[in-house]
Amino acid sequence: MGTALSSQEHIREYYGEILSSSDDLKTDTCCPADAIPQHVRDILSQLDDEILERSYGCGSPIPVAIEGCTILDLGCGTGRDAFTCSKLVGVTGHVIGVDMTTVQLDVARRHNDAQARKFGFSKPNTTFKQGYIEDLEALSVPDASVDVVISNCVINLSPDKNRVFSEIIRVLKPGGELYFSDIFADRRLPVAWRQDTVLTGECLAGAMYFEDFRRMMGELGVRDVRVVSQRALVIGNREIAAKVGQASFASYTIRAFKIDSLEDRCEDYGQVAYYLGTIPYAPQEFVLDDHHSFVTGKPTLVCGNTAAMLQKTRFGPHFRIVGDRQTHFGLFPCDSADSQIGPGGSNSGCC
Repeated sequence: MGTALSSQEHIREYYGEILSSSDDLKTDTCCPADAIPQHVRDILSQLDDEILERSYGCGSPIPVAIEGCTILDLGCGTGRDAFTCSKLVGVTGHVIGVDMTTVQLDVARRHNDAQARKFGFSKPNTTFKQGYIEDLEALSVPDASVDVVISNCVINLSPDKNRVFSEIIRVLKPGGELYFSDIFADRRLPVAWRQDTVLTGECLAGAMYFEDFRRMMGELGVRDVRVVSQRALVIGNREIAAKVGQASFASYTIRAFKIDSLEDRCEDYGQVAYYLGTIPYAPQEFVLDDHHSFVTGKPTLVCGNTAAMLQKTRFGPHFRIVGDRQTHFGLFPCDSADSQIGPGGSNSGCC
């Protein structure tokens, strides 16, 4: 991994030695974009302060309906999100945390047994592995073995994002989900920025241009990615603001599913979705993304892709879908011109 390793060494130094807590960050990139749900706050209150004080996430990518699931946390750091998921998956589930920074992993491993006891588990359901998110095979993560991959403001740090997403798709089970928060830019950024330790460590130099991300995922077979939430970033540090110039950044939480039948446009098959209200912590309403909210018992017209996301994933038992793909009515009547879900006003393949 030649040149990639050099870049990763700089990142390891920044997060392992330069930063001692989130207070040392120079920008607000690593501040959660999402309002943290109460049930997640309750779990966070059970985590040791040492775990929380060195957390650098830009969102709260904690998925719902994951009891009994296998979760893979890429760039787990001190284990905040991994431990939170460990409580939610329960004793029948398993959480794997991957990180390349020894200092951070030492914290997670030091608290592994204690957190299991706090959650009432007889033994830990979390495993922490040191390595690179570009090479999960080297960490013995098998094909089609993971239900949900999460990541919190880490993929932007990778020098080989195509390889990261390829590995994610490899390890996900059919119907599995990628649910992650990260920094996106409104344009393609100069490659030279990646030589700047601060711009890289502050999650700016490696920020993805949304359209390139969307195209990459399409080439890898994921033809519809959904934005769940977003927050524009304000670069308050004058020196960093001068370096980035006119480029603007946003923190996005995104979900994507490994489903073969997804199309690159929203097609109308006359399907209707009914949410049964059975997802834990979401008895009245389930939010799939920033323009799909399902109220319990209320019939909702959906495109073929949305129907598949609700029917062919772990959400299947919580929905009743009326209709199939036998009859086609053309493009789904989306308000696509008003659905500005990508930085710079771009639209994804979803309605």
